[in-house]
Amino acid sequence: MVQYRRVWSFSVSRLQLQPMARSLGRLLCLCLMPCLMVGHLLIYVVVSIFVFISYHPPEVPVLFVAPGTSSSSLKLAAHPLHPFWNLQLDSGALWNKLQHPLDRQYNPILRGNDTDAMGRLTNPAKVQPQVGVSTCRPDQRWVTHLPDFDTLPDQMRDFVLSMHCTEYPLLLNEPGFCGEGGNEEGPMLLIAVKSQTANFESRQAIRQTWGASGWVKGEAGGEGGLVRTVFLLGRQDGSTGIYPELGELLEVESRQHHDILQWDFRDTFFNLTLKDILFWRWLAANCPHARFIFKGDDDVFLRTRSLLDYLYQQEEDARSRTINGTGGAWDFVVGDVIINAAPNRQPSTKYYIPDSFYKGMYPAYAGGGGVVYSGELALRLKEVSERVYLFPIDDVYLGMCLHRLGISPTHHPGFMTFDLPEEARSKACAYHSVLLVHKRSPKEMLRLWSELQRLPPPC
Repeated sequence: MVQYRRVWSFSVSRLQLQPMARSLGRLLCLCLMPCLMVGHLLIYVVVSIFVFISYHPPEVPVLFVAPGTSSSSLKLAAHPLHPFWNLQLDSGALWNKLQHPLDRQYNPILRGNDTDAMGRLTNPAKVQPQVGVSTCRPDQRWVTHLPDFDTLPDQMRDFVLSMHCTEYPLLLNEPGFCGEGGNEEGPMLLIAVKSQTANFESRQAIRQTWGASGWVKGEAGGEGGLVRTVFLLGRQDGSTGIYPELGELLEVESRQHHDILQWDFRDTFFNLTLKDILFWRWLAANCPHARFIFKGDDDVFLRTRSLLDYLYQQEEDARSRTINGTGGAWDFVVGDVIINAAPNRQPSTKYYIPDSFYKGMYPAYAGGGGVVYSGELALRLKEVSERVYLFPIDDVYLGMCLHRLGISPTHHPGFMTFDLPEEARSKACAYHSVLLVHKRSPKEMLRLWSELQRLPPPC
């Protein structure tokens, strides 16, 4: 009996202790769980710091705008040092501050139904060329954002004072250049040459050689196509600097050849971007069916027949991709592509861009001696240029527009915008392997054209 009572007492005591043990276990878990979580967090932080400290990004050579280096000199495409556009604004850079809100406003992801599947605005602003007197005047609105404005070179100050204006009237126009209203089938290749009023000899040499308008056969007797050439000019006279008054001579040239477009803005190096923007608008209104556009300077030599062969091959490749179901919008652009370029910070050079105006790397762009793009892309460039602020260097501006369209230019080694090796420049045979060379005088153009009409001996 006594033994039974002891067992009973022990059982009762054990039953009373079990709830207490469970409570103590829960309490211990509650106390230890935060400690374990904090411990795991501490380990994660330590590992993250270690990885961050030990990571070293690859070193990449920085290429400058002038004299520049093309991607043909690199075996592989360079890895960019930074993304072209950083959402964290760089303080003190005027262009960045102006452009950043536009990039956010026209972001295709944020805009939703306001853009189509190709990222184009479904209701873009309609801008037509005007005829009349320019009403654009210097504006001081952004001067206060440049603390070093008074020390900047004249061309930079002039640009800042007028960069708000992209509307300039046409002084000389050719509205029927591609047929009435541009409704007829456009040329295979529309050559748009940036020139200046005084460069009469260069324009005439181009007309007599590589820029002759008419039906042009391919180099190897290929299909060929209609080629039309137009010259893009601003205003260059006594009112814009120390220039002779050549306006009447230019009007005579225009009446004779009907291939000159002139706008009422000062024809300076930093205003070359205006020629792109205003030409795209003119193209959309007057020659929207051009299949390809060549845009270049009036001191380049272009092997037009070889270029036509190359463009026909590109069209065939594009058609093949479409038939195979891999084609889409044809955003074709080719030239001497410059990658990983940084702004030139040397005030003594004409390419100088101060740190107070722009910060960051440049997007990939094609050297401005000559670039070719499809007519379809030209119309898209017209649209996107309406939401990209003016930039002083026209080559870079084209790259900025392409970047916002999500397009990368294609490099072609035949675009020798930095010229042939010096020892090969006098040999006609060396030119049969290129599409374009830069820095040729009118006399050199005529000589080269004559020599290239016959097959030269091997080099």
